[in-house]
Amino acid sequence: MSEPAYDPAAPLTSSGNLRRRQLFSRLAEYGATAAAVLAVAVLAIVIYTVVTRGASALDLDFLVKAAPAGIGPELAGTAVIVAIATAIAMPVGVLIALFLTEYAGRRATRLIQLTLDLMNGLPSIIIGLFVFGLLVDQRKQSGFAASVALAIIEVPLIARGSQEVLQLVPGNLREAADALGVSRWRAVLGIVLPSALGGIVTATVLSVARAAGETAPLIFATSVFDPSRYSLNPFEALPNVPVRVFQLSEEANPSGFAEAWGLSFVLVSLILFASLGARALLARSKRKMAS
Repeated sequence: MSEPAYDPAAPLTSSGNLRRRQLFSRLAEYGATAAAVLAVAVLAIVIYTVVTRGASALDLDFLVKAAPAGIGPELAGTAVIVAIATAIAMPVGVLIALFLTEYAGRRATRLIQLTLDLMNGLPSIIIGLFVFGLLVDQRKQSGFAASVALAIIEVPLIARGSQEVLQLVPGNLREAADALGVSRWRAVLGIVLPSALGGIVTATVLSVARAAGETAPLIFATSVFDPSRYSLNPFEALPNVPVRVFQLSEEANPSGFAEAWGLSFVLVSLILFASLGARALLARSKRKMAS
């Protein structure tokens, strides 16, 4: 018995395979939604706990005075460490991104991107141990050593983020510069970089938000400090927020726990505001490049 001829105008009918794929598709969608909701819920619980336990400790004296009444030296030391780290990491990261987008061949691009991804996934305690052996062992702890460790953490984030933004710069800008006989490096400095500046700043701010909360490298590099006095000298151990939180959490002292929660609240607030500001800058930069 011959099969009926195929009719292209006939209505489509579902098969068992189609229903099974639809079921798997719904399960995958529900699983992804549940995972996203779980992540947001965990973040909300952490922020709620930090706010409820740390907000009561905040006042002007707590933010400007030294220990045991306040956290001023820790905030100042953290600012110095992160500022030096960013001053080291930002030029290196942007230059790597420019090389990848403007000069590197396909094979070199893949190799460097793999290296950056591996650096980004490297545990921070290993970076701290490396910097300890390089700059601290047989010497003394210093804020500069801590900045070098944080710069190593920031470089792949800045490089990858800047690369993504530089790739969004319209290619016709480069073609116009070539048509006018503008040298490659002048086109990069005068056209490409200014067009992507907002996105580069965004990537830098996000890297700062990531590095500012790292504790393990700072334990190796700058953990022996006096929290009762201000110090801005990067060549000595600087008080800093992450290590101070760790130290207070190890003490069986109720007032120390209250100070640790207050420090945690300040640190989480700074990271949150930096991340939100970076997202706003990124959205503004994308709108400018799209217009």
